[in-house]
Parts: sequence; C-alpha cells; structure tokens
Amino acid sequence: MTKTSGLTRPGGGIILNLDYLSDDLSGLSDSEAAALCELLRARLIDTVSRTGGHLASSLGAVEIIVAIHRVFHTAEDRLVFDVGHQSYAHKILTGRNGAMETLRTLGGIAGFPKPSESPCDAFVAGHASTSVSVAIGMARARTLQNKNYHVLALIGDGALSGGLSYEGLSDAGDSGEPLIVILNDNGMSITKSVGGVADHLARQRLKPQYLRFKKGYRKVMGVLPLGGQIYRVTHRVKTAVKETLLPCSLFEDMGFTYLGPVDGHDVKRLTRLLSYAKELKGPVLLHVRTVKGKGYAPAERNPDKFHGVGRFCVETGELVHPSGENFSGVFGQCMCELAAEDPAVCAITAAMQDGTGLNDFAGRYPKRFFDVGIAEGHAVTMAAGMAKQGLKPVFAVYSTFLQRAYDMLLHDVAIQQLHVVLAVDRAGLVGEDGETHHGVFDTAFLDTVPGMTVLCPSSFQELRSMLRYGVEQVTGPVAIRYSKGSEGRFQGDTGLVKTCVLRTGGDLTLVGYGLMINQLLDCADRLAERGIQAEIVKLNTITPIDIAPILESVNKTGRLLCAEESAQAGCVGQRLAAGLLAGGAGGVKLALVNLGSGFVTHGTVPQLRELLGLDGAHLYQKALEVCGCGEQ
Repeated sequence: MTKTSGLTRPGGGIILNLDYLSDDLSGLSDSEAAALCELLRARLIDTVSRTGGHLASSLGAVEIIVAIHRVFHTAEDRLVFDVGHQSYAHKILTGRNGAMETLRTLGGIAGFPKPSESPCDAFVAGHASTSVSVAIGMARARTLQNKNYHVLALIGDGALSGGLSYEGLSDAGDSGEPLIVILNDNGMSITKSVGGVADHLARQRLKPQYLRFKKGYRKVMGVLPLGGQIYRVTHRVKTAVKETLLPCSLFEDMGFTYLGPVDGHDVKRLTRLLSYAKELKGPVLLHVRTVKGKGYAPAERNPDKFHGVGRFCVETGELVHPSGENFSGVFGQCMCELAAEDPAVCAITAAMQDGTGLNDFAGRYPKRFFDVGIAEGHAVTMAAGMAKQGLKPVFAVYSTFLQRAYDMLLHDVAIQQLHVVLAVDRAGLVGEDGETHHGVFDTAFLDTVPGMTVLCPSSFQELRSMLRYGVEQVTGPVAIRYSKGSEGRFQGDTGLVKTCVLRTGGDLTLVGYGLMINQLLDCADRLAERGIQAEIVKLNTITPIDIAPILESVNKTGRLLCAEESAQAGCVGQRLAAGLLAGGAGGVKLALVNLGSGFVTHGTVPQLRELLGLDGAHLYQKALEVCGCGEQ
C-alpha cells in the first residue's frame, strides 16, 4: 500500500491533505470528517505495517480523535490519553504526518504521547489508568489560574480494571470541575444493560432535541418559584427508571453527567455530543462503544495480535519477520510442566496473558489461571494471600509494570516472607516502546525488599532451571527477571550457583548478568586479539550478591568492568563497588557501564546498546581504558 496523503473530488482537487491539516478541524463538514476518518485509517495501516506499533487500538479510536479535533483545539485544550495506544491519529492531525515513517524508530517520533514532540500532547502516557487523575489535576490548575481551556481524558475500558482510574473518577466527579472523560469501550463488559430497551432509551437520551430540551428545562426550573422542588422530584423519578434500565448509575453516583452509550464510529454524532458536553460546565462522562481494529479485517478478527504488532504484510496481515522462540514462550512452557507436577502452582497475569506466554497455561489449567486486569498491585497482594494459604503463585509481569506494586511487595509479601514468585518479563532494554516501558529500575527496587531473591537467567535453559528452583526450593519472595526476545550466543546452563566464572583470565574482570553476558563475551574476544585475557564473572543471583568470587577475581586482575542494562542509581555495579571496598579491594581500577541517571529513548535494542556504550565494541574500548591501553 502506498502512502496516501489526500482525497480528491471526482472532478479533481484535494479536499483533505494530512500534511496540511491543523489540529483544529472545526471547519470540516460531516461528510468531510467521515472521509478524513477513512484517510486516517489507510495511513495508519500503511505506516504501522512498516514500522510496527499499536495498530488495533489506534484504528478503533479514529472517529473519537477526529470528533475531538472538530470540537477542541489541543494546542490549548488538554487531551490526556490513557496509555497512549490510541494516539496515532492524533499525532497525524497535529503536524506529524510526515514523520510517521519514523514512528518508534531511533531519533523518530515516539509511539506514545510526548509533550517534547508537540504542544498538542498534553502529558506523557505509557502506563494505564492514569488519565483521569492527570486530567482533574489540570482542571484544578486551570481554575486556580483563572484560565479558560477545556480538559479531556480518553480512557479505555481495560484501564478501568486499574484502581487508580476509580480514585480519579471519584475525585473528579465530586469536584464539580468542568471535565470530560471519554470512555472508549471496545469489548470489556463494564456495565449492565437490558438489551433493546436500554439501547432504545439511550438513543432517545442522546438525540439533539432531547439534549436541547434538557438544557432548557434546567434553565426554566431554575427561575420558577417552585422550580427547584419540581426539578428535584422529577429528577428522582427519572433516576429510578434510568438505574433500572440504563448502564450509567455508577458514573452518575460519582457525580458525572453520563452520556451514552453511543456508536464510537459515528463521527457526526460524536461531534454533536462533545459539543454538548463542552457546554455542561461540569464533570461529564461520554461512554463510547467502538470496535478494536476497526476498518482492517485482520485486526478486527484478531485485535490482540494487532495490539502491539511488528512489521506486517497489509494484504495478508502476516508478520514480515515472525518471531522465533523467546523467553516468554519458554517461561510459559515451563509453567505448564510445573503445574502438571504440582497442583499448588498457579499463574497470575495483569492483562498480559499472551505477552507473558501464558496462553497454553490458561487453556490447560483454567482453574489455576488468574487474569486480574490492569491491577498489578492487586495481583501481588492476591498472590500474598494465595501463598499464605499454601499455594505457589507465580505472577508474570513486565518489569515496567511491576513498579506499580512496590508497596505491596514490601507490606504484603516481604513482612511475612511469603513465597510469591515474580516472573519479571521485559527486563532491561525493550526497544521501540521507549522510556515508559524499559525495565531498568527493578534491579534497584527489588534489592530493597527484605528477603528478596533475584535470579537472572542468560539462556532459555537457565530460565527453566531458575524458574523451577524459584518455585520449588526458595522459601521467601523470589523474582526471575529475563529479557524480551530470544537468547544470544550464550545458551548453556551454569547451574544454580549465585556467581560463576564463565571464562578465566588474569588481566581484567568483566562482570555481568542476563543477556549482557553475550556482549561481554564479544568484548573478551576482542581483548584476546590484543593479548588481554579477561575473566568473565557471571552473576546468576543479583540479590543477594555473592561477593566472594568477584573479590577473588579482582584481587587477581586488579581491574573490574561491570556492564548492565540498568539505571545507574542502585545498580549492581554500585553494590559491587561497595562490597569490594568493604572487602579490602579499594585499590581496584573500576568502570561501571550502565544506562545512566536519565530515561532511555526508543529504538531497537542493538541500536540502544550501541548508543549507550553497552555493545561489545564499546565495551571493548572501555575495557582498554581500564587496562590503560587507550584506543586501538
């Protein structure tokens, strides 16, 4: 499919051009808005087929995005995305169409909203359930500063499984602040309904003439002598009927004016409702029903596959480079084996069944599989309850999302030293999703949890061995952290020793863990060509660290280079340096190579390693400096 930037009239002449549209679409007619939606879909499918990304969510939200831009001006009004998977059409409409070919690539535009890219991106988004809390904060700032912009939060139904969303909704509804929450409901059943009657009444309540009558009725009752009393009586009667037949009582109980449910692919109707919501001057929740993957048949048939997808063939929907065996898949296989042997083994996920490799487990052991939705804190505390009663819960979670459960790890797991197993997926650099998704902080925060054991496999076989060890032999909390994707050059199994010497040498000690071992092997090979014999010490356990083998090695070599895909603060290298100093090896020449004190951008993992000096070539140059040899 070739890039399309405009639609033409039958007689010629471009009426819509994505390269020149502004974020203010108020001048578009309804027919032009509908045409723009189709144009955006074609552009999204074309772009993501070549860059990869979050396609299904963006396709499902096209009409919502266009309607928002017809009513609001996002350079001034604040549109807060929840997660940001739905933001691609917004990026196109805010001056970034020409950069879409760079989506999620090194130096290109991000796959999530990013204020540094555009003033139309109100807030960074990457983790779910945050939008309403952010939006009410912005609304209160507007009021206190006597400004006049509008604030919107666009949240998916899946994010409502996160407790933070309800904290935000409860406060926002109670605040009385003018605020619009758009609930994009694309499949999860969140409300009760009684079929055709509810749908019919919802349609009547959303007709323009009804909305005009409702607005006028409130105004009239406000000036009549007994108007207030009459309004309260009729409102109570109406509310009683509505609560019986319509799915809106939860949000209205919170203080929102509820509008919906409405067809999320009717851009004309969405525009009218947003215009009405804009006039209400209070908390409004617009409930929109959409189809995830709308307009692209393969994505509609299999929205999970196209949630976060690699490059694919537009005609067939098949991946250009299908992924081979990966750590997540190996984890899932091993979990099935453990469950077959032990009926106490259970698996937990937070809305990441497929991503964490648990599809087979869910099919084979449905009574021992628990998907709690986007609720990582709940998952950890639930696991604590299961462990307290004798089960062996394994919570499979991305490193970046485990950050949300730190308090639960301390308070609910560690205090009682409960045997909760954390399968920490996507540890280290994850690539194109960027700073909101890199798993580079868990090495530090897991180390602060008393009694925690953290294991770091470098190969598939080590993952199998360490997971089995963690489930069957560790008695307290244990985390097995592994990278996204496949194993590398090292494919062995060094057993369950905490620290092992992978290669001997007398000139320099190289220390690492996980997939970084492959870069250190490359570095050591390059050094050997210079006649420098490096000793590679592999850490299988990074919490607690067994310092004795490392102390023995550096006492021999006098030099140490530790490389890791971790944020600098609290990294393993800093702990090693402190341990060596305490052990009397203070004169060691030391180099710590890590990700520094900032956040890491998006790009492929090899690109990011090269950029950050963590590939074999850069580690070789750093090692030469440590050895006093300078550059080759």
